[in-house]
Amino acid sequence: MSHRRRWGVHVASVLALATACAPAPAYDLVLTGGTVVDGTGAVPRAADVAMRGGRIVAVAPDLSVRNAQRVIDVSGLVVAPGFWDNHAHLVTLSQHPMAENFIRQGITTVLAPQHSQDQPFPLDAYRDSVRMAPNVGLFAGHTWIRKRVMGLANRAPTAAELAWMEALVDSSMQQGALGLATGLEYVPATYADVDEVAALAAVAARHGGIYVTHMRDEGAAVMESLRETLEVGRRAGIPVQVNHLKVTGAAQWGWSERMLALLDSARAAGQPVAFDVYPYTAYSTYSDLMFPAWALADGANAFRARVADPATRGRLVREMRELFPRQTGAEPSSIQFREVTHDSTLAGKTLHDYLVARGRPTTIDAAVEALIELQLAGGFIGIFHGMAERDVVRFLQHPATMIETDGDLVVPGRGHPHPRTYGSFPRVLQRYVRDSAVITLEAAVQRMTSLPAQWLGINDRGTLAEGKVADVVVFDPRTIEDRSTYLDPHHYPEGIRHVVINGVLVLEAGAMTGARPGVFLSRGRPASGGATNPR
Repeated sequence: MSHRRRWGVHVASVLALATACAPAPAYDLVLTGGTVVDGTGAVPRAADVAMRGGRIVAVAPDLSVRNAQRVIDVSGLVVAPGFWDNHAHLVTLSQHPMAENFIRQGITTVLAPQHSQDQPFPLDAYRDSVRMAPNVGLFAGHTWIRKRVMGLANRAPTAAELAWMEALVDSSMQQGALGLATGLEYVPATYADVDEVAALAAVAARHGGIYVTHMRDEGAAVMESLRETLEVGRRAGIPVQVNHLKVTGAAQWGWSERMLALLDSARAAGQPVAFDVYPYTAYSTYSDLMFPAWALADGANAFRARVADPATRGRLVREMRELFPRQTGAEPSSIQFREVTHDSTLAGKTLHDYLVARGRPTTIDAAVEALIELQLAGGFIGIFHGMAERDVVRFLQHPATMIETDGDLVVPGRGHPHPRTYGSFPRVLQRYVRDSAVITLEAAVQRMTSLPAQWLGINDRGTLAEGKVADVVVFDPRTIEDRSTYLDPHHYPEGIRHVVINGVLVLEAGAMTGARPGVFLSRGRPASGGATNPR
């Protein structure tokens, strides 16, 4: 053997020995044996996922785990990025920081537009004081801002009032808000015109924010509302997102096709537009929605005075008769009570049940009179069975659709929440992926993860890849199930095994760990704009 050959064999032997003796990488946590659905839309693949220091450091088959602090065998399970809830109600987050009903759906990040609820203020003090399990994104809330400046007045703001509202948006953005959120279907936001909304949205745009909206109408005027939303975006130079895209009222069922065509047209023209949905054919909101907005202006006493005036009441009844089928189903049974402050025994019952119990006919005329009666007593929060399954499916199949719950922080056994609060994300994976194959598993996960992260310009979350923040969910695709129902809502879903947030286990083997590693999200978009449509 030549000297050169002997030297080569010696070097190869040394290198092989060094490789064999090299220490295995140190990991905080390794999930082994699972099927990775990485959030990009790529087909599932077998791989281990290793985490260290709150980040994903390896995604590959057969990783060495000799120096791992924790190893969890997830054979037979899906490993995916943590799910993003694009719209939920977190007004009681400081009282319920574990957000268990969200965590148990596999949700690791919750966006809280609070468009029709009060916004915490100042935001920076709130962000400093609350420690929670999920990551949270906050917005400047138009309803809170308008009420603070104008109360429940049904008019346009003065120049001074508009300047004050703009200052509150600006202050909120400086303190970490991701954008401006409106709830234009509700009092008092419904009294704002497009000029007011665009002016406030322009303030958010200067900080790199987005505009998120519960539109002015999701029923008979839904097309006009979509056009208004797009107009706000164009005027303010801001990306726009429609929360819980839907079409309500039996008279409008099937309109999803034309709605998506309008949105696609705007996207094709270069306007940054996004939207999200929840997978149910019933929505939940205040009883206010069954009344024309003018009737509720200036508060409860003003409403009572209008009802007491025969001519005004006659006008109200006529408009409500027309409004009923445009907002919900065609029968009184389509309205189910969630929370009735003056009579808790009504929770879970329907308006049909209410009429029968009082010996009244179950007609729309009788239903309108009952709604007025209930509103005078303080109103209610209801579940309105007013959407069509074919529209829900069409929205879910669109490649740009993101997912949300529109849910609330709840205590098991207390109140009567909409089942979306407990089961939205598992329901997509169960009903529309496994049972009906409306969408593929990888497409569903992409809608729940990378699409919202990309939309917000947050590039270090939303996929399973080296260097990304370790927000991870592990679930069983064979058993995942939404167990919450309209009549019996207080049930957590099945099939979610483990949830990791910022590298920390918050749900392990189906049990909450008590950890609160969540962070408040920061804006990812540049102040100058430059947004792109989610694909």
